[in-house]
Amino acid sequence: MFDDLSRKLDAVLKKLRGQGKISEANVAETLREVRRVLLDADVHYKVAKQFIDDVLKRAVGQEVLQSITPAQLIVKIINDELVKLLGSAHVGVEFSPLPPTVILVAGLQGSGKTTFCAKLEGSV
Repeated sequence: MFDDLSRKLDAVLKKLRGQGKISEANVAETLREVRRVLLDADVHYKVAKQFIDDVLKRAVGQEVLQSITPAQLIVKIINDELVKLLGSAHVGVEFSPLPPTVILVAGLQGSGKTTFCAKLEGSV
């Protein structure tokens, strides 16, 4: 699921390459595509809207440093906002003092639940 999301976001951000300044028009077009990608990935529409609003506030009108491109700047801003949204602190699993520890894994078909469970089982 994250590979597909990464591929789609990469395709959207390729459109920004070669531009010297991030304008409101090209940011709006890019963020419209990012919103569509997030909604396709089943991100709640209110979360996607807040995320896009936060990125827009940070991105519009920023001058591009000579060593980076507008696409790289947008990628950094999107990355920073994703870290803020998902949390930057590592939170471990609390295991039950008496086995078994029950962990609910939910997701759409093909999203990697079985693979995740196999990896989780191998790490315990």
